[in-house]
Amino acid sequence: MELGLKDRVAVITGGSKGIGKAIAKGLAAEGVNVVLLARGKEQLENAAEEIRGRYKVRLLAIPTDITSTPSLKAAADATAKEFGTVHIVVNNAGSPIRRMDRQINWPDTDWMDDVNLKTMGMLRTIQAFLPHIDKTGAGRIINISGASASMVWNPALTHGINNSAMIHTTRYLAADLASDQITVNVVVPGLVGTEAREVWAENMGKQQGKTKAEFLADYCKRMGILSGRWASMEEVADTVVFLASDRARYFTGASIPVDGGISLNAR
Repeated sequence: MELGLKDRVAVITGGSKGIGKAIAKGLAAEGVNVVLLARGKEQLENAAEEIRGRYKVRLLAIPTDITSTPSLKAAADATAKEFGTVHIVVNNAGSPIRRMDRQINWPDTDWMDDVNLKTMGMLRTIQAFLPHIDKTGAGRIINISGASASMVWNPALTHGINNSAMIHTTRYLAADLASDQITVNVVVPGLVGTEAREVWAENMGKQQGKTKAEFLADYCKRMGILSGRWASMEEVADTVVFLASDRARYFTGASIPVDGGISLNAR
């Protein structure tokens, strides 16, 4: 299937690892030039080197702090200088669950740290890159939310707040940016086998005297994942690639679950 993506430009936050890097690779495989944004310079450069070595696309890796408006403005200026027009912005950056204590007992500074990164970071990124996004019908904003937006995933209180806000923002901006011919959609993954999750599953299996596969099978059943497994990062990336493409030009304001049925809460 021809997706019409060759030679377009995509900006991806949180692009140095996990789902962000998988999205970058999926887009690069379709001939999209990629701009990776993340805070950690070394990991960012490693991701850039891996993608450059595999795909014949142009790539920028820009150390960027999305909690900082000046940092994002500098990244947007550097991207515009290199490529001119941006076609795709993927808001993927977010923090993992930091600790397991009850989040209602956190100080408000900890709540705000999480919101400042994911929700406010998404808004800052869109604001910084909006002047450069294509307004002829190829412009795409794709947000990466999560299943905790619509279900209780203990202890992910702030994750749920951020993911719910991301879905609402997607709908709002789909209406707000329609006159600019920019589509705005949100992908809502469930449990995904990222590098960090692989380590988590291995450790949890050891604690329970199980193999990683046994632990995951039991966990997925308990969580009501109808597919009986977690998603691969590539499955999330494939959804983003489709939404970025000409094939998805009539999608806007949509929330696309990639969760194996967990949102049905079929326990």
